[in-house]
Amino acid sequence: MTANIKVLADGGSYDIEYAFVGSDNRVKPLMIFLHEGLGSVSMWRDFPARLCDALGCRGLVYSRPGYGQSTPREANEKWGVNFMHVQAREVLPALLNALRVDVANNPPHLFGHSDGGSIALIHAASFPKNVASIIVAAPHTFVEKLSVDSIAKTRDVYLNTDLKSKLSRHHRDPDSAFWGWNDIWLDPAFLAWDINALLPNITCPVLAIQGMDDEYGTMAQIDNIAAALPAATLLKLASCGHSPHRDQPDAVINAVRQFLEK
Repeated sequence: MTANIKVLADGGSYDIEYAFVGSDNRVKPLMIFLHEGLGSVSMWRDFPARLCDALGCRGLVYSRPGYGQSTPREANEKWGVNFMHVQAREVLPALLNALRVDVANNPPHLFGHSDGGSIALIHAASFPKNVASIIVAAPHTFVEKLSVDSIAKTRDVYLNTDLKSKLSRHHRDPDSAFWGWNDIWLDPAFLAWDINALLPNITCPVLAIQGMDDEYGTMAQIDNIAAALPAATLLKLASCGHSPHRDQPDAVINAVRQFLEK
């Protein structure tokens, strides 16, 4: 069951949808799940609970502002090129503070998918002492033509099929979620977005996962992570697209378990 909590961040006030899964023992480690560019609490389905049950940990799943049942984006609001930096450096810390997560004494683990993976990387680079480890699935470290081309195709799908109706099952305002994400990714100014310079600031263990059939990014994304962080663990999955936790959930759960047991 989800709930909402008021969070003050980035000069605004937001009601953020969240849910705790897995163990209810607050002494257990906490895994925070950061969703993709069109994601939400409900779009994770049962994966966070499955992973937390396998690890014996607690999980926190939330919908960023503009998504799920969180405060929608205003119709005339356009996200800036730094929107993921804002989420990583302002919104996530404010949410954890509101939920009284003691990141100083019990740093959480982060599991981020796609844009959420990028946010996890930025957060870990910005607050290295406050993160125990990060797992990123299909993260973006820079903008590739493949990503832009696929996102442009998704725009056509949204305009010409029932994708909006499908997204309405997961988002209070599907236009808020879709156009916030799609408009900034297709903005020419976003082509210069790149977080590779931040990666050496990450001090916690990193597991980076990429599907070999990912239509939104190539292996260069996680290879960049390994180049900046030689101790990082990489997992490249065959027969896997942009959502490893959906395409290969057992492989991902096993990899995360082995990664955290090191």
